[in-house]
Amino acid sequence: MDSTATTTPFSTLIRTASHEQHTEAESSTFMGDMLGGRLGVDAYARYTEQLWFVYRALEDGAQALREDPVAGPFIQPELMRTVELERDLTHLRGGEWREGLEPLPATAAYAARVAECAREWPAGYIAHHYTRYLGDLSGGQIIRGTAEKTWGFERKGDGVRFYVFEQIPNPAAFKREYRELLDAVDADELEKQRIIEECKRAFALNTAVFRELGEVFPLSA
Repeated sequence: MDSTATTTPFSTLIRTASHEQHTEAESSTFMGDMLGGRLGVDAYARYTEQLWFVYRALEDGAQALREDPVAGPFIQPELMRTVELERDLTHLRGGEWREGLEPLPATAAYAARVAECAREWPAGYIAHHYTRYLGDLSGGQIIRGTAEKTWGFERKGDGVRFYVFEQIPNPAAFKREYRELLDAVDADELEKQRIIEECKRAFALNTAVFRELGEVFPLSA
């Protein structure tokens, strides 16, 4: 057996193994244009709509996993984002924002995979939980700052509430505790490797959403 697998914390393994996919997602053209302030608020609103489909799959699935020995410890109410997303969408699109709302094909595929893991493979669900929520607590704050500056949203107010974790006063401490949960995950080495592969898949699914959003919002010359 590879001795590094047994001595390196799982949280470190999962972070380093998915680094390449993580970087690819962050460096997508759409995200670069949005963070660079080169896109209109409609692009941000469309991105927020896609997030709603993914988080609904994550959080609808969470309810049934609360007592699961593997995924259960990760189901924490202070992370839940659907209510905040819906509040942001009401601000961005108005009270009828659900009417005619359809996910992009890549978004539908992403949400379907999250739902499938929640139903059939709790350990795989952890991979999606990790890539989304830890990302929100980290890089998501850069998106919030850009949105406030570029489109004039009130600081931590309507339009960016998705990125504001009211019940997590100390994100650094929370992320540290989250990594401890990963290190203690109830899975053998083979299953941990499968979780890492699912984590890579989660980033790839996310990157596909960015690619399709980039096709919808090509930067005009």
